[in-house]
Amino acid sequence: MAAPPLLTLRGVSKRFGGVQALVDVDLQIRAGEVVALVGDNGAGKSTLVKVIAGVGPADQGVIEWEGHTVQIRRPHDAQALGIAAVYQDLAMCESLDVVGNLFLGREVHRAGILDEVEMERRARELMHTLSIRIPDVRAPVAILSGGQRQAVAISRSLLGAPKVLLLDEPTAALGVEQTSQLLDLIEELRDRGLGVLLISHNMGDIKAVADRVAVLRLGRNNGLFEVPTTTQERIISSITGAADNAVAHRTTGEEGAWP
Repeated sequence: MAAPPLLTLRGVSKRFGGVQALVDVDLQIRAGEVVALVGDNGAGKSTLVKVIAGVGPADQGVIEWEGHTVQIRRPHDAQALGIAAVYQDLAMCESLDVVGNLFLGREVHRAGILDEVEMERRARELMHTLSIRIPDVRAPVAILSGGQRQAVAISRSLLGAPKVLLLDEPTAALGVEQTSQLLDLIEELRDRGLGVLLISHNMGDIKAVADRVAVLRLGRNNGLFEVPTTTQERIISSITGAADNAVAHRTTGEEGAWP
């Protein structure tokens, strides 16, 4: 039996001046699943993530959190619910070490003084818990690989104990080995019960970790697919518009899984 949804969007729309970026978009994310959000450039993926994260509130529509209607008008609203986002730029301070980046803006104090020992202890514990391989938590972020920086950014987002994590193209600039390590981390987060929304153009990454794929085309829903029972070709057709009759339909598996 599927877990009840943590986050539900119904009829979400967003306009920027004369441009209608999102039109009546529906989406659900459950605990312990990875939902891939895909679509061509300009499909509305980043706009939808910003709506969920409170960066660009929706103009219309209903957002439910654990079955209750909520308002997400600013990032603090999303964070208070248990939603965290990691964007492509990572927002890392390269001159600081891993500990400094993890606790930037949420430093631990004791008697009015930074508690460096406690922050380092928590950082090491978090890295160990998530099986993240960082050579030294006191190493400057500037010397870390792209995959290690992504892992630090994701770890930072987890300090607030979120229930839903939004990842915007996390493997876009990574090599094969770094991508594999990051996908392992995403699977670990799913196994720990988080709901993950993964924006990606990489069908290999989607096949590796996603449970479902939600397609946006021209700001609208254009398909919701179960990864194990859907061909890659069908998803690509939905992205490009070659299969417009896929709109709002879930596949039933008759076409077979990805090779």
